[in-house]
Amino acid sequence: MRLNAGVLTKNLKETKSFYVDNLNFGIKFENEFYLLLKTPNEKDTISFLLPNHPTQQPFFHKPFRGEGMYLTIEVDDVDKMYEEVTQKKVEIKVDIRDEPWGERHFAIQDPNGIGIDIVKYTQPLEN
Repeated sequence: MRLNAGVLTKNLKETKSFYVDNLNFGIKFENEFYLLLKTPNEKDTISFLLPNHPTQQPFFHKPFRGEGMYLTIEVDDVDKMYEEVTQKKVEIKVDIRDEPWGERHFAIQDPNGIGIDIVKYTQPLEN
């Protein structure tokens, strides 16, 4: 079983630029109303679809409203990724930090309002 999260958004162009230019995602497929992106290691995908597109069933028409969703992207070197995105002038929503439950992470936001938590899992701190 595989999971591909999909987001209905009118921001296809901005979304494509954000993920490709800032997070090194690749394009697996795109047309005028659909964008399928793949992670750099090509293991996972995320899709974006124009709302209210006539080729889609009404169930897939309502746009995402920019709240209540986040993605976690696990990376091998979170400090390197942090440096890369800050050099690209991506706004940091949560500065890089270590959490006692065992992760080092920071957070950014995509053009659709989706929070992106970029994480390197670590050992939890001892109590």
